[in-house]
Amino acid sequence: MKPFLEVSHLNAWHGAAQILFDVSLHVRRGEVVALLGRNGAGKSSTLKAIMGLMPRREGELHFDGRDLTHMQSFEVARLGLGYVPEDRRIFTDLTVLENLTLAKQNARYDNRQRVLSDWTLEKLFDLFPNLANMQNRQASHMSGGEQQMLSVARTLMGNPLLVMLDEPSEGIAPAIVSRMSEMVVTLKRQGVSVLLSEQNLDFAHAVCDRTYMIEKGELSELVKMMDDPSI
Repeated sequence: MKPFLEVSHLNAWHGAAQILFDVSLHVRRGEVVALLGRNGAGKSSTLKAIMGLMPRREGELHFDGRDLTHMQSFEVARLGLGYVPEDRRIFTDLTVLENLTLAKQNARYDNRQRVLSDWTLEKLFDLFPNLANMQNRQASHMSGGEQQMLSVARTLMGNPLLVMLDEPSEGIAPAIVSRMSEMVVTLKRQGVSVLLSEQNLDFAHAVCDRTYMIEKGELSELVKMMDDPSI
């Protein structure tokens, strides 16, 4: 099967400092892939570079047959690539419902007019029941885990075909981590591809098909996970 997202020889810089070195990875349709590494290893920078949020990058990036190399981040998002940043970036002065409503995009269809992605408030509240109970709560009055759920839900309202999650289990309560794990598995069942950066090995093992390891901006190995119960 041809990769849905394909990244080849990706290099990126912060100012004069190079932080990514020939990073190559791929994600297939309906696949969950993790990018594992310690703080500062280059996980978040990889996701940002794919999304077009790095000031300077080089390499080849293709998503659903489209070349992303020279696109800006809003153009990448319009193609159906969703991004949930580590710092969430929700609108804290708006309510949960207002955050979600602002992000709503039209459903996505294939060439035969079959629905590929059509998230509604009802579907999201089924996925995140906590959010259903706080629709009118201002986002600044939510816990870190609740804000993380809102950030993911807001991204899904854009009807992405592939979602990039940056440290989805970082700094949140175990109960919310479990809910996030269920959410990733649900997305996979619905045919949504997921690329996530993580330090939590248990979380990655619970949800991922494959895992890339990154250290000092370089990919070092690829470990089979779901296919090999001994790992």
